Amino acid sequence: MTDSLADDPHTVRITTEGTRAAIALDGADISRALAGYTIEHRAGQPPLLVLYPRPPVDGVVFAGYAQVAVATEAPPAETIAQYLAGIDPARLQQAALAREDLDGSPTELTTAMLRQLIAWAGGAP
Repeated sequence: MTDSLADDPHTVRITTEGTRAAIALDGADISRALAGYTIEHRAGQPPLLVLYPRPPVDGVVFAGYAQVAVATEAPPAETIAQYLAGIDPARLQQAALAREDLDGSPTELTTAMLRQLIAWAGGAP
């Protein structure tokens, strides 16, 4: 879920050193207030910088004016991709073949794998 904070683009500067990044909006460094960020850029449009704020320590996350989106959670596609990348294919196949809801249809293994992934995503062992 994202909310746009401004209509007009503003100056954004991102510099990196190793795994750390410094983010400045219109010259104001807001790095300490952030847990992370993503950049989305579509042809013919200005880039969209999505910021993931840290919980405020002293009540102020940052002060300023910029075209940004503040997300309340990780982007779904990124989260799903990370989840699927962590699945052991052999374990998934074994779990799917051991399911009691196999139905003999041509797509039973695929259906069983999808059901197993859903179960694991819901916290099933």
